[in-house]
Amino acid sequence: MKIFRWLLLLFIVVPALEIYLLIKVGGLIGAWPTLLLLMLSAVLGIVLIRVQGFLAWRRASASLARGQLPALELLEGVFVLLGGILLLIPGFATDAVGLLCLIPAVRRLGVRWLLGRLVLTPVNKKPVSPAGEGPRTLEGDFSREEDRPPRP
Repeated sequence: MKIFRWLLLLFIVVPALEIYLLIKVGGLIGAWPTLLLLMLSAVLGIVLIRVQGFLAWRRASASLARGQLPALELLEGVFVLLGGILLLIPGFATDAVGLLCLIPAVRRLGVRWLLGRLVLTPVNKKPVSPAGEGPRTLEGDFSREEDRPPRP
């Protein structure tokens, strides 16, 4: 049921809001300046995807070089991509949300909010059996006596 609300919002409410805002802005500044603003936001989206995406990629690579998992950097990269895509969609409401996704401080807040809402569970978690039941695995090193060099 929850997904239907999101789909309703995505396919009905957002386009209606965008059309309303386009009509209002077009009435205030005229049709050609409105179209120019829409094209400018699309170009800005492309430029910011390239610049911010490259910076996010560099931060992720630096984390990997330090031996750390770049989870935050990758999620920030997803926000950059989302922001750029929203800037490419014609409309002022999606442009506003897209610009928010591209502001580093707001993006970090969004990543932290998203991480707080995610519930991570192990994929291959096997139930632990009580001691003494089932097969046991012993780890260690071994060598054969005939492979060893003779002792003096």
